[in-house]
Amino acid sequence: MTLEYSRRIFGLENEYGVTCTLKGQRRLSPDEVSRVIFRRVVSWGRSSNVFLENGARLYLDVGSHPEYATPECDSIKDLVIHDKAGELILSRLVELAEDKLNEEGVRGTIYLVKNNTDSAGNSYGCHENYLIKRTEDLAKYSEIIIPFLISRQIYAGAGKVINTAKGALFTLSQRAEHIWEGVSSATTRSRPIINTRDESHADAEKYRRLHVIVGDSNMNQIATFLKVGTVALILRAIEDKSVSFRDLSLDNPVRAIREISHDITLKKRVKLANGRELTAIEIQNEYLEKIIKYADYNGLPQEESDILKLWIKTIRLLETDPSQLESQVDWLSKYRLIEDYRTKKRISMSSPLVALIDIQYHDTNRDRGLYYLMEKRGYIKTLVNLNEIENAVENPPETTRAYLRGKFVKQAKLKNRDFTVDWLHLKLNDQSQRTILLKDPFKNHDERVDKLIANL
Repeated sequence: MTLEYSRRIFGLENEYGVTCTLKGQRRLSPDEVSRVIFRRVVSWGRSSNVFLENGARLYLDVGSHPEYATPECDSIKDLVIHDKAGELILSRLVELAEDKLNEEGVRGTIYLVKNNTDSAGNSYGCHENYLIKRTEDLAKYSEIIIPFLISRQIYAGAGKVINTAKGALFTLSQRAEHIWEGVSSATTRSRPIINTRDESHADAEKYRRLHVIVGDSNMNQIATFLKVGTVALILRAIEDKSVSFRDLSLDNPVRAIREISHDITLKKRVKLANGRELTAIEIQNEYLEKIIKYADYNGLPQEESDILKLWIKTIRLLETDPSQLESQVDWLSKYRLIEDYRTKKRISMSSPLVALIDIQYHDTNRDRGLYYLMEKRGYIKTLVNLNEIENAVENPPETTRAYLRGKFVKQAKLKNRDFTVDWLHLKLNDQSQRTILLKDPFKNHDERVDKLIANL
């Protein structure tokens, strides 16, 4: 690999659910709530689709879902920090929206939830983005990585209570029930595991984007770190061409993802295309053994070495004592919360009170959300601290293109200049229509940007 490709660009996009209630009854529709939340956003850039001073994108997506796309990160820890910064930014917008509604005489509490399904059965996503070389064979990538992504839910799933013909069932993953294809260019009509729509947001001759849309939104920082980090390890091994991955293609990927999700004992065997049957842990071990051998021979950057150690420990505990992972795996944290409450109240899994816990776990309000109450009481392990997250609310990563974008946005707003920004362009909306194209997402310094800012 070249020196440049010892780094990788990562990004996360999280869609959020919103509702406004008063005494347990819906007060406003999701569309009305979202538009109130985004009034402040529109004032920033006369649009509900804006880029922020920290380099991130904030916008109102289809279905009235607030969505936050992190700035480009070349560190997975930075990605975790900026993902959490998105929660904080939107939570503060919610507080402002509640105040505004109260001023207008509309009483109610707004809930912003970082989950993937609503009570009507709709699903919204958490999309992962990995920069890869244009010369790589995306079909080959997909073939290798799909069984991994399907089995990854055993530590990356956020947990969900679903209703089945046999009654309420606690499952590993929120997105598993809504996936219908392995690979597709669609994102909403027929949700795939990997989306192939070709938008690199970089030099399209050199790069493309691996767009993974099967994953759950994680509240737990360590779950996010491991979810993205394990994919990064596999991509490194694939690109090196020295690793030969065994064919683990599944006979029916859509069936397999549901079968794994429905079995919290982690014992369910799913059928491979070659007739073998493996559990999700056994599938993960197949990949893990390859990466361990790769690391022993080639070495790894420190962050990826840390991720590998965490992956090994996580799989070993899932094999022997999953309860030891309740502090860092979302589905296990939620399941323990629900089971303790069920025991205390002597209620069934189908109780509306259980459904309420299922939602409240994802409440982003740090004084009310069940995940954050568990974190405050020391039941949850964290990777980063609130000071780091607060810093990322205002500041972009310093080692990627996001630094240039954030710096431009900040200075243009200070000088009250009209501008337009997207992932690739910085533009001043004046008579000269000065525009800078930033095709290299690894580049954090550009004299053209410095000159443009100096002339604001």
